[in-house]
Amino acid sequence: MPEPSDDPGKWYSRPIFFVADVERSVRFYVDQLSFGENWRFEESGRKFVAQVARSECEIILSSQSPGRNGNGRLFVSLTTAGYAALPGELAAKGVSAKQGWWGYRILIVTDPDGNELYFPDPDDPGGGA
Repeated sequence: MPEPSDDPGKWYSRPIFFVADVERSVRFYVDQLSFGENWRFEESGRKFVAQVARSECEIILSSQSPGRNGNGRLFVSLTTAGYAALPGELAAKGVSAKQGWWGYRILIVTDPDGNELYFPDPDDPGGGA
């Protein structure tokens, strides 16, 4: 986790994705999306919360609110080169992705619980279909 800043204008945030099985979700993010696991909270051998991260993208995975599973959505901005490489990286790991639209082209990856990662095309200025 980044160190707290003395800059009162600097914000740091992490989304929480609610999931049915934290261990399964961690495996998806680590094995298929190349995240690393930063930390976890376990009790009696069961994982309840964990954080995964890749570069500056951090996601907290929690099984503590089962009625909210699969309702998360996160926009992940990539460079042009990173976006161009993403489909091949996902295909090599067997991850399904679909093209979408949010006022501009996006690539959508859905985790095992239905939470979505939106990757906007950095070369699409938006506006047209």
